[in-house]
Amino acid sequence: MSDVVPPEVRPKPAVPAKPPSVGVPSPSSPFPPQGPGVGGVGVSAPPPSAIPVPIGSHGPSHVSSHGVGHGVSHGAGHAGSHPAAHSGGHGHSGSHSSSGGSTLLGYIGIDTIIEQMRKKTMKTGFDFNIMVVGHSGLGKSTLVNTLFKSQVSRKSAGWARDEKIPKTVEIKAVSHVIEEGGVKMKLTVVDTPGFGDQINNDNCWEPISKYINEQYEKFLKEEVNITRKKRIPDTRMHCCLYFISPTGHSLRQLDLEFMKRLSHSVNIIPVIAKADTMTIEERQEFKQRVRKELEMSGIEFYPQKEFDEDMEDKSDNDKIREAMPFAVVGSDKEYQVNGKRVLGRKTAWGIVEVENPNHCEFAQLRDFLIRSHLQDLKEVTHNIHYETYRAKRLNENGGLHPISSNDTQESNL
Repeated sequence: MSDVVPPEVRPKPAVPAKPPSVGVPSPSSPFPPQGPGVGGVGVSAPPPSAIPVPIGSHGPSHVSSHGVGHGVSHGAGHAGSHPAAHSGGHGHSGSHSSSGGSTLLGYIGIDTIIEQMRKKTMKTGFDFNIMVVGHSGLGKSTLVNTLFKSQVSRKSAGWARDEKIPKTVEIKAVSHVIEEGGVKMKLTVVDTPGFGDQINNDNCWEPISKYINEQYEKFLKEEVNITRKKRIPDTRMHCCLYFISPTGHSLRQLDLEFMKRLSHSVNIIPVIAKADTMTIEERQEFKQRVRKELEMSGIEFYPQKEFDEDMEDKSDNDKIREAMPFAVVGSDKEYQVNGKRVLGRKTAWGIVEVENPNHCEFAQLRDFLIRSHLQDLKEVTHNIHYETYRAKRLNENGGLHPISSNDTQESNL
């Protein structure tokens, strides 16, 4: 008599415990559910699938046509939604690859790559660079400080009497390392004092365009070095928040010219500043007018339709595009409302709660910018805008020659 145990009674292989996940909304949703966490001051830590992997690490950072972001978030979503497929027979006879591969007889552990990438990112941290553009008095610094719940941008409430408005656009960059849930992010905020504040604003976007291209050039020179760094410092602009005045009428010609000229070199996200100066009806009418003017001028803001990778992306991004430009209010002051401390602006008729979606769209902007699309902003910068610049430079020069460390030091002098 054979001692072979029939397959149907053979004990199933033990399935190791899944890596712990951090409890926040699924990255597949463009906007996490508006619950107590959104209305309050605290920000929950991002899930492993939403933690960006630093570009330039030359690790497993380009696994999809767009890089890591979609590979991570989509991979995590499917791994979490189909546990039976990895257990070797709970609900399925086995897991089959889409290309017709072999049947998995048990759990292998492929999905742990997400946890491995999360741990690596937590050790190394990542860079995120954001530029704010708009004329003075629109609350640019306040909004950035509100987004990151810290004083990451210089505070400026208009120009002091003894302080002159810059004659030309100045570029001022401030960097901070902020940490949340064990993840470190080097945040650089680039301000542009003097933009749109002159009597003659012709070509006032040129210093900004020059600065953006200079960061691409620095990254490119590091890439072509014979002995390049393991991780190239990333100073490229991942996002440009363009502040629109809440006039309720039309966009200025300067607004259209800026976005038209720079939309192909940086991710532009238009926002309507100080939205509490308009009624809800005025705000909706102005948003529709802005979208129509941008469309008529052929200006595409982030997220661009041609960068949608699949139907899920398209569905999520269509909802975002329909809601843009976000009408926002920023404040770093807290007030007591119904027994809770909330960020807000005090007016004669009450408190405008910054994180209350019924008062303004700040929460939507924050969730879009940080919680669902931060990694994609980095990838579009690297794979689209930077690659466009890189290809142009290589075509111009017939190929850049490798740069030695001495050449780099001389160029910096």
